[in-house]
Amino acid sequence: MATKLSDGLPEVLASVRTRPLFIMRLDVQPYQIIGGPEGAFRRVGVVPGGIFEGERLSGKVLPGGNDWQTVRNDGSTLLDVKLVLETTDGALIGMTYKGVRRGPADVIERVNKGADVDPASYYFRTNPVFVTASSYSWINGILAIGAGYRTPAGVIYSLFEIL
Repeated sequence: MATKLSDGLPEVLASVRTRPLFIMRLDVQPYQIIGGPEGAFRRVGVVPGGIFEGERLSGKVLPGGNDWQTVRNDGSTLLDVKLVLETTDGALIGMTYKGVRRGPADVIERVNKGADVDPASYYFRTNPVFVTASSYSWINGILAIGAGYRTPAGVIYSLFEIL
């Protein structure tokens, strides 16, 4: 008799557990519109700063970050972000992430115009990776996920370590 692959899986393979890493608010400037060939519209969001707060680390986002975005024909946006975080005790952490934002065309249009749109009405997810030589080196060895919310003033992310 055939069995399903999921039969008898150890719990660690049957679900994903997470724990909060930090909440991050990014300030953003108006997009720099690059454009591009059909089907590959590109724009850059410059990140002049922000803050992050969590149980294990908190601090500020340093100026100079950027978000290279590709807007696809279906209206979804692919993110490619690079930031430098500075913890409250002065440690520097490089943070990069890819992500996707998509939803109904009318909702995404309102998001792109800077309206305050309920984050439950669209999909906005990221997968951050970190690098540091500081006392926070534990962060080099984790995988994380994030859920985003585009506000009129910037972006808010809730980030979670995957256990």
